[in-house]
Amino acid sequence: MSQPPHYESAVEKAIREAQGRGDFDNLPGAGKPLDLHDANDPDWWIKRYAARENLDLGGALPGALALGKEAATYPDSLMEVATEQNVRENIEDYNRRELADRLRPAVGKPLPMLAKTAPVNPTEPERPWWRRVLPTLR
Repeated sequence: MSQPPHYESAVEKAIREAQGRGDFDNLPGAGKPLDLHDANDPDWWIKRYAARENLDLGGALPGALALGKEAATYPDSLMEVATEQNVRENIEDYNRRELADRLRPAVGKPLPMLAKTAPVNPTEPERPWWRRVLPTLR
């Protein structure tokens, strides 16, 4: 039985020709295993990109998260401040920015970690859809 002729796509042809020319020889990381330690993280690609390009993504955080991250460094970060007056100025500046962020009108959907949803009535079990639609049926 003869096999039908193999169809080679333009991409496969370009790869085969590049291999023949040796374009893939001596690439960095050749012969080394792939680094898949963060394969389950959905944002692996942006984290690797930021690390590779030495990007500071701190400015990309929403206001509430950036301020929370800054507050987490207190009081250790204030140990380097020389005088009590400077510490007070730093804290007052933080409080002003925190208040301005809280008073800023919300745009879009709130962040899931900041939005708190309370159950409607936790003691009453949810009724089936047909009981809600036709309440007279029992």
